[in-house]
Amino acid sequence: MPIVVQKFGGTSLANAEKFHRAARRAIQAKLAGNQVAVVVSAMDQTTDELISLAYEVTDRPSRREMDQLLATGEQVSIALMAMAIHHAGHDAISMTGAQIGIKTDRSHGRARIREITGRTQLMSLLNQGSIVIVAGFQGVDEQFNVTTLGRGGSDTTAVALAASLQADVCEIYTDVDGIYSADPRIVPAARKLDYIFYDEMLELASLGAQVMHSRSIELGKNYGVRLCVRSSLTDAKGTDIVNVSSDLQQVIVRGAALKKGLARVELVRVPNRPGIASEIFRRVAEREVMVDDIIQVIHAGGTTADLSFTVDKGDVEACRNLGLELGQELPGLSVEIRDKLAKVSVVGVGMRTHTGVASRMFEALHQSNVNIENISTSEIVISCVIREEDGERALRAVHEVFELDHAASGGQPGANPLHKP
Repeated sequence: MPIVVQKFGGTSLANAEKFHRAARRAIQAKLAGNQVAVVVSAMDQTTDELISLAYEVTDRPSRREMDQLLATGEQVSIALMAMAIHHAGHDAISMTGAQIGIKTDRSHGRARIREITGRTQLMSLLNQGSIVIVAGFQGVDEQFNVTTLGRGGSDTTAVALAASLQADVCEIYTDVDGIYSADPRIVPAARKLDYIFYDEMLELASLGAQVMHSRSIELGKNYGVRLCVRSSLTDAKGTDIVNVSSDLQQVIVRGAALKKGLARVELVRVPNRPGIASEIFRRVAEREVMVDDIIQVIHAGGTTADLSFTVDKGDVEACRNLGLELGQELPGLSVEIRDKLAKVSVVGVGMRTHTGVASRMFEALHQSNVNIENISTSEIVISCVIREEDGERALRAVHEVFELDHAASGGQPGANPLHKP
């Protein structure tokens, strides 16, 4: 019997009526002849409320206890979802991450799933006809301490569960009806995509698109999970996330993204000798800071260099403190911070075989009076660091120049371009 994994986010579970609506979707999938597992997030705003409550109690909550606290949000949701399904006259059972054997590493607040050991138990429950409701966002380490998976953790749980169960599809239900060519709140002309390639979606997720977290996309790609992003409010067809195929059109640019809240850290007059960069970034990693757009400029004479990189604004103080430490160890080194930056990007697998994309993007930004402070590229991405105040204007400009509001001509997907790996 086919297996379907459905995931409902917090905004899709904001009140009792939305729980009943989500329950009806799960029941509908079961009545269609599927075995159904449902992954749920905490109710809308619950996680933020729990975090605020923790900081009312102490200004330095331990990571272990914070995970223990935050995991309760999903436990509320699984019980309420099971109750909603019972109310409709169908069997359901709620399970925490620990109960289905989601084993993680020990990184509280940003743990990574290592394995799911409860597959046999899950299959037994599904075979008995129950809809299994699983708490997203959480697991346990080898010492059975509760851990949480960080931002987008429920997406990751759903995809990992689908991989473990070898599900036919993993449906991600949100308050939007699919993946758009850009954020429609910023670009009203943004178009919903019928499909997007894994590589494109992975890049968009890491560059600011907030429909799914990049870790869940990477997991889906690695394990061949069929993904579909759909609205929890309507029955409209969503967006399929697929592997690159010769049967599907590889447009030059598939979408555009904007990531705000960035800062550039510049270490000035760093000694230019082997081992310095590795030591600096080792210490950056120890502070759990994610970096991007690394640039080194060697000074005349070659004995020193300026080393810069971008970080999220929440990591600025950690980087500033590291720069001050390095300045005490390496005479002449100083740190400068430039905040209120953003990154605008275009993504498309078609860039691998087409030229001129960068020039069109740069000209569009020029015509919109947006200054480019830094540029980075890969096979399928071009990104420009700009002032945050210019971000939304820049996103609209690049969306327009690549005509992303128009459906690509020809090469549209067939009725079923996907297959189970």
